[in-house]
Amino acid sequence: MLSGVRLQVGKWFNPRLQFAIDRESALPITMTSRTPKERFMKKTLSVATCLLACVAMPAIADEDNMVVQTKRMTLETATVIAQATVAACREKGIQIGVTVVDREGIPQTVLRDTIAPTITLPISKGKAYAAVMFNVPTSALSERANTPVGRVPGLVMSAGGVPIQVGGSLLGGVGVSGAPSGETDEECAQAGVDAVATDLEMSM
Repeated sequence: MLSGVRLQVGKWFNPRLQFAIDRESALPITMTSRTPKERFMKKTLSVATCLLACVAMPAIADEDNMVVQTKRMTLETATVIAQATVAACREKGIQIGVTVVDREGIPQTVLRDTIAPTITLPISKGKAYAAVMFNVPTSALSERANTPVGRVPGLVMSAGGVPIQVGGSLLGGVGVSGAPSGETDEECAQAGVDAVATDLEMSM
């Protein structure tokens, strides 16, 4: 006589043999039985596997990434820098030309004060271009002005240009021409950058 626990109509389960027997066919039916600890371990392993996959996916995506994102300065920001630069030189009683370029050295904003000579525009552009290409104030490049690099078309390696850097990112450059000395040009250019420095830092 078969002893055990009845599972459903026509089937009995023997706990010691770990299988059920169909009463009509007398054939054993294999039963899957896991302890609570085994079920907990399986669930834990599944969760851990999912978490590991989620953590690894961004790293894999980064390795396969074929493009990079760059920070860019808006036209409005470039205009504020240029206007602040003109205002700084006006306080010194000087009329200047100023060019603000983006990180590629392309002009975004160009201003010439009322009676500033027109030649201040190409000179200010060359200073801004040099500042952003070398990522240093152009006053630091003066010794290289009379070298093959300094004679590259479009570069003006005399004081008056400064890079625009925020949080380690190069956003552009400012070039000024028209003051009696390059040092004064550079002071005005730096004043223009300082006018937006805090707002730029907060936006990065």
